[in-house]
Amino acid sequence: MSEITKDDILEALGGVIDPISGKDVVSAGIIQGLQTKDGNVAFAIEVPAERGAEMEPLRKEAENTVFALSGVVSATVVLTAERPQGTSGSQPQPQGGAAPSKPAGPAQQQGADLLPGVKSIIAVASGKGGVGKSTTAVNIALGLAAGGHSVGLLDADIYGPSMPRMMGISGRPNSADGKTLDPMQNYGIKVMSIGFMIDEETPMIWRGPMVQSALEQMMRDVNWGELDVLVVDMPPGTGDAQLTMAQRVPLTGAVIVSTPQDIALLDARKGLNMFRKVDVPVFGVVENMSYFLCPDNNKRYDIFGHGGAKKEAERMGVDFLGEVPIEIDIREMSDKGTPITVAAPESQSAENYRTIAGKVWDKIEKATGGESRAPKIVIQ
Repeated sequence: MSEITKDDILEALGGVIDPISGKDVVSAGIIQGLQTKDGNVAFAIEVPAERGAEMEPLRKEAENTVFALSGVVSATVVLTAERPQGTSGSQPQPQGGAAPSKPAGPAQQQGADLLPGVKSIIAVASGKGGVGKSTTAVNIALGLAAGGHSVGLLDADIYGPSMPRMMGISGRPNSADGKTLDPMQNYGIKVMSIGFMIDEETPMIWRGPMVQSALEQMMRDVNWGELDVLVVDMPPGTGDAQLTMAQRVPLTGAVIVSTPQDIALLDARKGLNMFRKVDVPVFGVVENMSYFLCPDNNKRYDIFGHGGAKKEAERMGVDFLGEVPIEIDIREMSDKGTPITVAAPESQSAENYRTIAGKVWDKIEKATGGESRAPKIVIQ
């Protein structure tokens, strides 16, 4: 079977008619960011912000048209809308899925529209990659579930989704009503990730507006149901995805993950300050890869130093939530899709994660008055 090409895709899309211009979507110039690799296709359709809702059938028609092509393994299509001229701000305004177009309002109202049944939303973030943020997010979510709470897990890392593998989930989400996707589930947790829509090795080479639109669709167009808490695994850094989550979603709080060494702490400080600037409470800092306990002689080695995150938390005036060691089992179990919190619940590391999750829940109750409601956040 020959490799599907961009020309093949554009030729097929030539039969999809844009209802606004009356032209096909290719001639109308509204296809943006077309990428294809190993049969996995992704692109955006640029539409007017005020007509985003009525353009959802066009998005589905384009997606189905491409998916029907020989050689296409998956097709991911999102709507994106540029902010109309004359409005404030320079960032493009994403428009996702089948949600009705609404006038701009406070961030908490927008977030309520995106996730109406979710009582609290926690971002797990880091200033840089490679510090074990996703592993921490997974095990915090499982720790919260072990505490009897209904939990969802959103993989907001569009460029490097890891939740399918870490949570041991494969396949594509179903849609019971034909309008919203049902989240995948394992270990009692509802999970959504762009990784369920594309092949694991497919690179996501998308502009900022496409990332924003994809994130909103994974919230608005997913049947999350009633959740006590949604844990969001943020991508590393302080870019488009982080600002989208901070400004469009009423985050109850954020957890910062760092390793002990100075360079990681410097980046963690940037992430912490980003949340502060958008009035999102920082619940505290977790020191991951805190130390290594040799299984042969039970001797402890501080490979990256030790206690740096705790000192940084004290310096920044936030709580230190706990530390997790470097442990081979954590890495191996994460790779196998059996996180240590469920695979080895009696282990010290699992206990550490549950303790951290307990502190996070205490912070949620304190922030929401015991009702797990998101705080009012106004972005200025």
